[in-house]
Parts: sequence; C-alpha cells; structure tokens
Amino acid sequence: MASTALPPALATRSIPFSFPGHRRLIYSPAGFGPKSIGGSNRFFHPFRLHYRLLRVASERQIKDPVSEEGCQDALSSTVYDASTIASNILYHAELTPSFSAGHLHLPKAYFATAESVRDELMKNWNATSSYYEKINMKQAYYLSMEFLQGRALLNAIGNLDLTGQYAEALKKLGHKLENLAGQEPDAALGNGGLGRLASCFLDSLATLNYPAWGYGLRYKYGLFQQTITKDGQEEVAESWLELGNPWEVVRHDVSYPVRFYGKVVLGSDGRKHWIGGENIKAIAYDVPIPGFKTKTTLNLRLWSTKVPAKDFDLEAFNAGKHNQANEAHANAEKICYVLYPGDESAEGKILRLKQQYTLCSASLQDIIASFERRSGNSVNWKEFPSKIAVQMNDTHPTLCIPELMRILIDLKGLSWKEAWSITQSTVAYTNHTVLPEALEKWNLELLQKLLPRHVEIIEEIDHELINNIISEFGIQDLSMLEQKLKDMRILDNVDFPDSVVELFNKAKTISEGKSEKKLLVKSLELTTTDVASENSGTMDEAEEVSDVAKPEGQLEEDEDSTSADLSWLKSSPKLQKVVRMANLCVVGGHAVNGVAEIHSEIVKKDVFNSFYRLWPEKFQNKTNGVTPRRWIRFCNPELSKIITKWIGTEDWVVKTEHLEELKKHADNEDLHMEWRAAKTSNKMKVVSLVREKTGYIISPDAMFDIQVKRIHEYKRQLLNILGIIYRYKKMKEMSAQERISSFIPRVCIFGGKAFATYVQAKRIVKLITDVGATINHDPDIGDLLKVVFVPDYNVSIAEILIPASELSQHISTAGMEASGTSNMKFAMNGCILIGTLDGANVEIRQEVGDENFFLFGAQAHEIADLRKERAEGKFVPDPRFEEVKKYVRSGAFGPYNYEELMRSLEGNEGYGRADYFLVGKDFPDYLKCQDKVDEAYRDPKRWTKMSILNTAGSHKFSSDRTIHEYARDIWSIQPVPLP
Repeated sequence: MASTALPPALATRSIPFSFPGHRRLIYSPAGFGPKSIGGSNRFFHPFRLHYRLLRVASERQIKDPVSEEGCQDALSSTVYDASTIASNILYHAELTPSFSAGHLHLPKAYFATAESVRDELMKNWNATSSYYEKINMKQAYYLSMEFLQGRALLNAIGNLDLTGQYAEALKKLGHKLENLAGQEPDAALGNGGLGRLASCFLDSLATLNYPAWGYGLRYKYGLFQQTITKDGQEEVAESWLELGNPWEVVRHDVSYPVRFYGKVVLGSDGRKHWIGGENIKAIAYDVPIPGFKTKTTLNLRLWSTKVPAKDFDLEAFNAGKHNQANEAHANAEKICYVLYPGDESAEGKILRLKQQYTLCSASLQDIIASFERRSGNSVNWKEFPSKIAVQMNDTHPTLCIPELMRILIDLKGLSWKEAWSITQSTVAYTNHTVLPEALEKWNLELLQKLLPRHVEIIEEIDHELINNIISEFGIQDLSMLEQKLKDMRILDNVDFPDSVVELFNKAKTISEGKSEKKLLVKSLELTTTDVASENSGTMDEAEEVSDVAKPEGQLEEDEDSTSADLSWLKSSPKLQKVVRMANLCVVGGHAVNGVAEIHSEIVKKDVFNSFYRLWPEKFQNKTNGVTPRRWIRFCNPELSKIITKWIGTEDWVVKTEHLEELKKHADNEDLHMEWRAAKTSNKMKVVSLVREKTGYIISPDAMFDIQVKRIHEYKRQLLNILGIIYRYKKMKEMSAQERISSFIPRVCIFGGKAFATYVQAKRIVKLITDVGATINHDPDIGDLLKVVFVPDYNVSIAEILIPASELSQHISTAGMEASGTSNMKFAMNGCILIGTLDGANVEIRQEVGDENFFLFGAQAHEIADLRKERAEGKFVPDPRFEEVKKYVRSGAFGPYNYEELMRSLEGNEGYGRADYFLVGKDFPDYLKCQDKVDEAYRDPKRWTKMSILNTAGSHKFSSDRTIHEYARDIWSIQPVPLP
C-alpha cells in the first residue's frame, strides 16, 4: 500500500528542543513547523514516559502511583490532541528508532506510532498492576497454548478512544492511519478458535475491569505462513518477529527455572527432590491488554526459553564442533519456535510435552511468587484458592495439576491432603472438543522419562481415584464397576493395584455362588509408592484402608487367581500405556465447562458421563462469545455508525443487549438502504483484498459466500466445494440464458490452514484451489460463479472478510463442533448463516429466529445410528453425490489424482473410509438448502431484514456475557475499577 510522500526536508532538517534536565532532537518537516501543528508550546509539550510494571510490593516511585492521587496524576497528565501525538511520534522516530535516521517511511512511521501508543498504555498498565498489588484481591489466570491477538495498533487506539486524534496526527506527518496499520504483522501466537477465544476473553476481562492475567508462549515462528502454489498448500515459517515487536516488553528480572529429565531422590529433610537432568530458563515478555474506555490494562505474559551463556561450550566450538557447542542453547530455544510442532516423531512428541510443561511450570511459579509477595510476611496457603483462580483452556495446560502439587509438597512443605485440597479448589478446566484424537493422551513412558516426579504424583492421584470410584459405586454390580474404572481412570492400559485384582477375584467368586456369605468391604488397601515426604503426611494423613474381609472358614486363594474375564485389570503389551489428560483435568479441578449448550450436554451425557454421575456439581456450560469491540466496532465502522444512529446510543459496544432494539426497525426502508450501502462498501474492500492476494477479479454485485476456518474433515469444507462443483456442472449443462435465470451470482470464498501433516485436509485445499482455477477462467460462467481461496488466513484478513459477508457456512457434522466463534462474528456483522444444528449454531438460530438461519443436515442424536447404518451396508447415496464424485475423477479440474479423497467418502468400514463425517448423507439436504438461499437472496428486502435481525439477535454472543459467567460461577472474582 503506497503512502503519501513526505516533504524532502523531513529527512534532512531537525531542530533541538528541551525536556526538563536534558535535550532531545526532533524532526520538523517543512510545512509542519510549530505554528502549523498548533503552536510552539504545544508542539514542544513536555511529557513523561512510564515504562514500569511493578513486580514487588516494596518498589515505589517518589509519588506513590497506587494512591488515588498518584493514579489520577499518572492517568490524566497527557493532553490527547493531534499536535501532541504528532510530536510524540516524531520523538520515537528519532530517539527510540528501529530504523536509520532520515525519511519517515511507512515501516518506520508504524514503529514510532506503536511506541507512541505504548506510552499511553504504559501509564494505565503500571497503574493497574500497582493497584492490584495494593488491594490484593482474588485474581484469575488464564492459561492457553494459543492467543490469536491480531493486530494491536487499531485495537489499542480504539480502546483508548484516540482513533480520530491519531488519524489527524498521522495526516499531518504525511501518512494515513489505515496504511500504517497495514504494516503490522499479525502476532503468530495462535491458529484457530481456541486462540481467538482466549484473546476475546482478555479484551472482555479488561473492559469489564476484572482482575486477570493471561499466560502463553512466545512462538518465534508461529504455526506457519501458508502459501498456495500449483501443488496446493505449502508452509514457511512466520516472520512476525523479524523486525521486532513494539507491543511487548521483555522482563529480564522475571525468569524461572524449568527442569526436564533427571531423577527423584529423598532428601535429608524428608522431602522428595527432583534433581539433575536438563535445565532451562523461562523469560517473561509482557503485552498490554487495554480495556475499552477504561483505565484497566491487563497483562498477557508470554514465556520465551533460553539457557545462560555459560552453557555455550566454547571449547567444543573452538575445536570445530559447532553444533555440539550450541546444543544446550538450541534445545532450550526450540521449545518456543513453533506452535504445535509435528508430533509424528518421538522428538516432536517430546517437544510438544516440553512446551506444555514450560507454560505450566513458569506460569505457576510466577503466580505463586505473586501470592507470596502480596501476602507479605504472613503466607497462609489455605488462602491460596481465595486469592487465585487458574483456568486451563483445553487440555494443553493439564500439567498445572501435578506441577502445583509438586511445588506445594516438595518446595513449600505442605502435606498431600493440604496440597490436593488447594489444587482442586484453584484449578478449573474448559473442554473444547468431543473428538477423541483431541482429548490428549500422553505416552506414560515418555512422561516418566521427561517428568519423573510428575508421574509419581499422577500415579497417586490415579490410585486415590480408583479408591473413590469403588467406594462410591460399590461392588454389587461388577460389570458396571468395571465400566466405570475403564472410563474414569487417569492411567490407561496400566496394571491395577494388586488389591483391586484381589477384590474383583473374591467378588466374582461370591457372585458365582461359591460362597453364600456376603462380601463386606470396609475399604481398599492401595499399595503405592509414597509420593510425598515421610513428614508431609502423604500416606499417614490419607484414609486408612484394610483388607477385604474373608468369609468365615474361607481358604486363602492362590495369588494368581485372576480369571480370563478379569484380564482388563492387567496391561496389554500390545498397547501403549498412556495418561489421559482430560480425565486428570476433571479429577484435579473444581469445575468443568463446555462452550455451548449442545456441547456441554454431550460432555455430560457422553464424553465424561461417568464423572458427571459422580460429581454433577462440577459440570457447567459457558457458551462462547466474541468481543464486539474488535468484531463490530473497529472492523466494521460503517455498520457501527448505523447501529449507533438507529439505537440512539453507543452503549451497545459494552452492553450488547441494546442490539435487540434494531428489531423494531427491521422493516424500515431507510435503514435498509443504509444497511445495504455499508455492506457494499465492505464488499469493495474484499474485491481489493482478493485481487491483491490471488490476482482474481470478483464482482461486488455477487453474493459473497464465505467459509473461513481451520481446514478439517469434520468442518466439511469438502461438502462446500462438492456443492460448488455440482452447481458448476449444472451451469455447464445449461444455455447462457438458463444459467442467468436459474442461479444468482456467487463468489465463494474459502480461507484456513490445514495442519502441515494432515494429508487429507491438504488434499481438500488442493481441490478447492483447482476448482477455483478452472471455474474462474471459464468464459461461459463469467461472474456467475467464482471460487477463491485466500491464502494465509488470519485475524486481519477476517476483519475484512467478515463485515463483507452475506452468507457464511458453518456446516460441521452435528455433534462434532464444540461451539465455534466465527459463526458469532458473522452473525454480529449481519451475515446469514447456513449450517447444521451443531455447536453454537443451535443457540444462534434460537436468538436470530428459525426463519433467519438456513438449516440442513442430520442432528447430533442421529449420528451414531447413521454410522451404524453405513457400517451395515444400508446407506444408499444420492445420485447427485455420485455424479459429483465422478466429475472430480474425470479430470475436469486438472491432472491431480483425487482418488484417495473420493475414496474416503466410499465403502462401509475401514480407517479413512466409510464417509465418517457424513458428507454423502447430508449432501442432498445441503443442495436443497442452497436453493432456499438463492430464493431468499433474489428478494433484497427480505434478505436485508434477515441481515438486520441476525445482528439484533447476536447480542447474547458477546464475550462480555461469557466472562461475567466465568467470573461469577467458576472464578469467584469481582470487578476492580481503578480509582
């Protein structure tokens, strides 16, 4: 994007000016002298920079920033006019430069502007942290492997309510704000909905003044940058940190040791000690998270990994063994290189596990240090859950549970009973999936090797769980008890304790009538390794257990009396021994929540049913939400102005229930005209984006039909593209006039990344791009149908596509999408959804109205029977589905062999076969529903009303509502506005 050239004098002419106690140089471009910017006094307005985030309570500035007077002084001292902002930008261009002195070109102007904005954030950031230190309230900590933040500049100045001032200031300096914002790369800290949700939550927490921090990892190369070539998707490393990141502050004084491997020994102090192995250091990088029109600015702390310089083997380096010399540094630094490194190899699995443990260990050490610091000289560990709430975003941070136990027992000297009570009261778990492969299971041998102390702790938790299960469910129904133990145990394919084997043998003997006396079980003796110190009370404070009482006169049974029916009590050498991380999350936390009503019901009735029956009070629903600041107010300013005009207030940005007021205007012709004009304006931006990214020219007069999300078989991009292929084939069979009368013009836009090792997903990307290359160059079709795959989909691209969308596809196999959040963003921006009754689609349809949602497909409760029907060979595919597959195989879309992709939709059984995601089953209903879409779009009045009602009905799906629920029901925290 080109920028307005600055006057040549900007690169050559500078004048000195004074700050109190020292001198500075600042550019004075020709034509932009002191008088033209606003007078010499304002141009040379002295200002203070605040770069300090307090870490210890004893640190104080001369004027205490925690006092109300100090906070007000710090937050109110700057005059926010365009001239002062321009001065500040030029100051940073000269004195905190990332580029050579001279011309204020676009990248340099971006960095200087970002640093100027950070000055303002710093004041609120420091004041927020200091205030929290002083009042020592309960604080929530959100741990996530992903934070998909997007660009920060426009979001920050929008939340500071300084967009107009910065636009004017940059205009004075010869730049446009939107051009400058385009210089910022997206932070490569996430991939999909998991990371975007986490970022929305941080925005809402700050806006609502809740005390909270986020913790994640600082990935140097992100997931990957996606490029589309003739061979399909290719991956290269992200380059987002190559020029530095002006939004982060490295905290050299905040670092923690993290250990891998080694061994566990019993020390002379009676405690377990984890020693030896590989040691690294986690360094904190902090990113400010400003709230909307509030002083509260929270912190996202990202960990980077390194080792000290002394670990560089200089002797080996000088001997020419360069790789060996740098081995320790390379092993440490690669932990934070890539998000979700491939785990096909043993090395990849180890690296993923190192990532997860680094996040958990460094974050918990930091949280505990804060708790101890705020407690002063009177640390009371019983108060820990009343001051700290830890939320695990999916299973990636599961190691928080054994790590918190390790620190409390081994380092702080608590008993097992005390540590377990604290851990269960502190930690909570959000489940994001019902897919078996996404419910993490770690190889026990690998975990034992990498984290030996944690395996001891997990084994003890597992043993206590077994005891609890038998105590709760009893032994009257052995088959039921067997099923509970299989479902609920944390360790899978690991031998049960001998006492459990003995219990089942005796119970089975009695149940078979070999004894008429009733088997009485007082308790169960579990023989385990003592995982806590002899003085910590691990075993002596645990519940005493005794042998199973023997019927009078019964002889001792042979030691090995396990029958073939009880073989499940022993491990199978053919299977891996694994740790089921989701089960550990449920056992170790006080709350488990799903992320949509239908998902939470599946969690209770299917995924964790046995746990739900044991602990129903743990299970909750927290339907996801998205921030209306980024996803309407900032990314769609045209629509935002219309909403504010017709509602009569801008309060909807923080109180989205006001959006409902649009319903009473839904038939107003004037609103319709304004609404369509805003949509057209946004569509023109997409026309430019598509041409820039792909070279394709699309018509803004066509319907924009968009599916953007991670590429996965269950999300069914394949169903979408097969439907497009059928549409294209029918067009080709018609005359030109028939085509025009039968079909509305459509631009079908795809975006999303396929995981680098997910072969089938990459085949789907290849098919989409091949279909697009064929259709887009077919002169018979013209603008009637276009297919576009936008490469390297990210937040910034979403912020352009979503406001322009008219139809959005959320067509996952029912029961497989936990929630989704892009569906909420599309609805907020007046887009009509086509989808299944899956995830948050169910609730969106309820809110916007059945008639304003295009529904198709099998429902969640039908899926199991449909798969069974398929396995029995009873499924008969629709002839149109067979026609489309044949057309793909014909080579109509190029020479690539799509046989493996098509065969995944065929057959009745086998891995990668039998159409597991029911594309063929839902295909005819999908086509029928698309005909209804065409019919509705032909009526602009009807379509516009549907669009308005989607925005009006989207109010429930604000992340503000979700955060209020988490704060009230799980974290027990209160808003803490700064004075």
